[in-house]
Amino acid sequence: MKDVRALVLTGFGLNCDWETAHILNLAGAQARRVHLNAIISGAQRLEDYHIFVIGGGFSWADEHGAGVILAMRLKHRLRDQILSFVDRGGLVLGICNGFQVLVNTGLLPGFQPGSWERQAALVTNDCGTFRDQWVHVVFNDQSPCVFTRGLEAMELPVRHGEGKFFAEPDVIERLEKNHQVVLRYATEDGHPAGGAFPANPNGSIHDIAGICDPTGRILGLMPHPEAFNHWTNHPDWTLEKERRRRAGEPLPEEGAGVLLFRNAVHFARTGEQFVA
Repeated sequence: MKDVRALVLTGFGLNCDWETAHILNLAGAQARRVHLNAIISGAQRLEDYHIFVIGGGFSWADEHGAGVILAMRLKHRLRDQILSFVDRGGLVLGICNGFQVLVNTGLLPGFQPGSWERQAALVTNDCGTFRDQWVHVVFNDQSPCVFTRGLEAMELPVRHGEGKFFAEPDVIERLEKNHQVVLRYATEDGHPAGGAFPANPNGSIHDIAGICDPTGRILGLMPHPEAFNHWTNHPDWTLEKERRRRAGEPLPEEGAGVLLFRNAVHFARTGEQFVA
């Protein structure tokens, strides 16, 4: 069985790296937290990994906008490494601040691979405040995204001040046509939120919570799947515990977020596109 190696980026205000490495390990990967400067200096190489994750946090304290400085650092210092990594079939995941970075670089939506043209943005929440809450999301079963295969719906936490997905109408239309909209904010019964707050916590157009590139191997999303690595992460875990006790059901060992990472690890291990 091929070992799947995952690089979790750290440094300059990024956080959630410990949780992200932990959930990748739960999913069967060998995860390593790597400082940005280690890649720039050549001490670590993206080509030695199968999965590259830019996690949540506030890189450079969101100076000049969320994810802007980190995006420029990647674009001007690691452009060739990243393009080579993607061309070889590597998987890229951007969570929250990482999603902001990916749209700022132009890796998402990625209509023209290698162009690094910015065509979308994640802007200030319509509510005008930072949101820290759990949301319901539904997944697009027609999406090419390898991270979300077989997933239908999930509850995940969000925590951001600039999470509203915005793009010009032609970009939105193309995303929808290509099924690159991977997940949307939804109501508890699984219907799209229709822009209604707080089911849609930021006012994202078309309730967009995450998108992928045309290959399905680059994913960005605002909710934090790494923060649901154990079932007790959920705020209603005590209620679920009692429900299961009364029903005579066993307690789960994992949170639902593990499923997304397990999909990534499985694809990296078996996908024909990746050249080890």
